[in-house]
Amino acid sequence: MAMTLTGIVFGIAFFVVTQAQTTGFAKFFEETILGTNGAMRISDRFQQVGGVNTVTEGNEQFALQAGEGTDYVEGIDYPNRLRQAIEEYEDVSGISEILEGRLSVDANVRSQVVQAMGIRLKDHLMVSNLADQIVFGSLEDFDADHSGLLLGHRLAERLHLRPGDKVDVVGSSGRTESLRVSAIFETGVSDIDKRRLYLDLATARWLLQQPSGGAVFQIGLKDPSKAPEVAAQMQATIDHRVVSWQEREKVWLDVFSVLRFSSAVTVSTIILLSGLGMFNVFAMMVMEKRRDIAILRSMGFSRGDVSSIFLFQGGIILLSGALLGCLLGALATYGISKIPIRIRGVFSTDHFVVNWDLSHYLWGVGIAVVFMTLATWIPARRAARVEPAKIIREAS
Repeated sequence: MAMTLTGIVFGIAFFVVTQAQTTGFAKFFEETILGTNGAMRISDRFQQVGGVNTVTEGNEQFALQAGEGTDYVEGIDYPNRLRQAIEEYEDVSGISEILEGRLSVDANVRSQVVQAMGIRLKDHLMVSNLADQIVFGSLEDFDADHSGLLLGHRLAERLHLRPGDKVDVVGSSGRTESLRVSAIFETGVSDIDKRRLYLDLATARWLLQQPSGGAVFQIGLKDPSKAPEVAAQMQATIDHRVVSWQEREKVWLDVFSVLRFSSAVTVSTIILLSGLGMFNVFAMMVMEKRRDIAILRSMGFSRGDVSSIFLFQGGIILLSGALLGCLLGALATYGISKIPIRIRGVFSTDHFVVNWDLSHYLWGVGIAVVFMTLATWIPARRAARVEPAKIIREAS
């Protein structure tokens, strides 16, 4: 019984801890993505392929598309008009117009081709966590100076740049502008921190020779979990490609889902083994106590009364194990959250990330209830089937 109780306690505790870690890192990844690339992105405009044929049937006329498929016109041609249409959606919390392109940063030590993003800072802060990602310098300098730059942390290290340094930024056509580093940001996403650069939207248009059009919209939502539904509605309405963050990051989200499921299955085997241990204990008990059970039956105990004795004992063990397991799981989760660990690549953290969620405890206890109920009910049912007359005759 003690070993079974120990197995239940550690099984539930390990289940809680592993789920807290896997969901914690998954949610932290989601927050990083939402704070960097937004909940949705609106880009290319749809253009139907083929002409339109008119078909007459009786008194009705129908317009049918002559061709199949869809072409895409790169970028947003009329941002102000499209912004007004998007603002009509109640779920939208912010809209940032972004002009993306490739520029070359010419520092004193070396040159580097970067992913440039022209933004209006006030709008972009509504759809990202850029303000919280600044590690050196200040956004106020960038906002006050249209010749300012925001550099990714790894990009700044590679070019040996610090806030206040001036660099030459060269466009694809050879246009060059001397700009000043206003601040350095770190998202923790390796590809972004080593390649991305933010600059004022008007400056970006001049360097990229795109005085109008060609931009994309980064959208913030009040409830990011609704992004697929909102994206589908918006795409059907505005005739532009709308991509939710779930679709954009599907590969990583699937990876985290598999890890959560795999850890849950693996740790559940501990509870399963504890259930098998309890089954063996109760099965042996029924065999050893057959004479006692027969005496109880001859004294008037019903089959249900006999079964309840074993079920009650199993219930006490299960309840004790569940309470102690949840307590140990909570303490272990708190302790792990304080362990220092430096992770950079898909997000940035200096300690283990955990997610405090009641469902982890409910799932752990629920799995234990299923296994332990089966482990107790089968021997209890066998005990209830003991025939007192037969046992007493055998004993005599």
